[in-house]
Amino acid sequence: MGRCGVVDGGDAARWLHLNAPRGGPDELSLLVSRAAPAVGATEMVVYLADYTQSSLVPLLDGGPARGELTIESTLAGRAFTGLEVQRAPEHPDRLWVPLLLGCERLGVLEVVSPCAGDPALERPAWEVAIAVAQVLVNRRLYGDVVERIRRRLPMQVAAEVVWGLLPPLTFATDDLVITAILEPCYDVGGDIFDYALNGDVLSVGLFDTCGHGIKASALASLVVSAYRNARRTGLDLVDTAISIDRWVRSEHRGLFATGLLAELDRRTGLLRIINAGHPGAMLLRDGKAIRALPGPTMLPLGLGNLSARRPRVHEEALHPGDRVLAYTDGITDARGDDGERFGLDRLVDFVERALNDRLPSPETMRRLVRAVLAYQQDQLDDDATALFLEWQPPHLPLSHLERLTSPAAGSRP
Repeated sequence: MGRCGVVDGGDAARWLHLNAPRGGPDELSLLVSRAAPAVGATEMVVYLADYTQSSLVPLLDGGPARGELTIESTLAGRAFTGLEVQRAPEHPDRLWVPLLLGCERLGVLEVVSPCAGDPALERPAWEVAIAVAQVLVNRRLYGDVVERIRRRLPMQVAAEVVWGLLPPLTFATDDLVITAILEPCYDVGGDIFDYALNGDVLSVGLFDTCGHGIKASALASLVVSAYRNARRTGLDLVDTAISIDRWVRSEHRGLFATGLLAELDRRTGLLRIINAGHPGAMLLRDGKAIRALPGPTMLPLGLGNLSARRPRVHEEALHPGDRVLAYTDGITDARGDDGERFGLDRLVDFVERALNDRLPSPETMRRLVRAVLAYQQDQLDDDATALFLEWQPPHLPLSHLERLTSPAAGSRP
């Protein structure tokens, strides 16, 4: 290894932010490559996770030649799943650094440098990777290159509608984490979720509309838009459910959607839930599922005219560290070759083992959906969506984010 001096990743990060607006999204890979010398690197290559989160695909346009990498069996994949910098003894000149925007995993950054073995390069590499992630997210909306790279199969219009409405799959603060996953990526239609943090209240909605294809995605679009509208208007949880129900009946008479609508007060841990004909969520504590939260507290959304009762709110006082697992029936109803359902017991066992292995929450969700797909030979009969919510009041500031964010983000200079 050659002589390695002090490297300031901030210079490269600033250069990226200043120069990104001068080009289109198709030039992002070349832009990142040109920033390499600022951190003493000879090459930097962006890899994006595909929609199934099974492969890392290089974002190439005039940069170094690279091939697709599998997440399950490569060091690059280990950096993505474990959220830690990875080095290979057989490749002492390179680092693999997770690409994170907040806690949303985008892919990895390959940094090739004669100083890759020097621990002092790790912090600058993190700083550059964070800047690359920010530039990617800011610029990808102006073109289709990122979307095309991430798609390994043609996406159906129904899936296009749903993915265009989803928030980032993962969000975290110093006292909560929410992460979700949705399959089949290229043909979803009926499942959709949303969340928003306003002050001390985290609002979460998970919905499963009846039907398949474009009709289901149109209903999903209405449901999540009505949910956002009610929330942003300032309606409480009960009136939000009533509003969604009325919109479904007005625009899609005869159809319905099941759903979970929840609000978590992150100061106190009080969780308030309305279950509209949906599978009950599971409460997990100390790595174990302790009980199912109550089942339906109102009819499915769109069928409210069949009951004179107002939606009932269930309240649950969470303990620090508690997690709530919500899911759609596409998870538990997946069937193997013998016709046996994946089932709730198998779901709970999988999540408990993931928690005991101390996997990051986003990785737990990724592996769960991969397990469901494998159980049904990669041919799901219904959308399969799972959502994980963790409440961890910060006895130590940002304590539980250590497994979700970069070491550089919390370290002192």
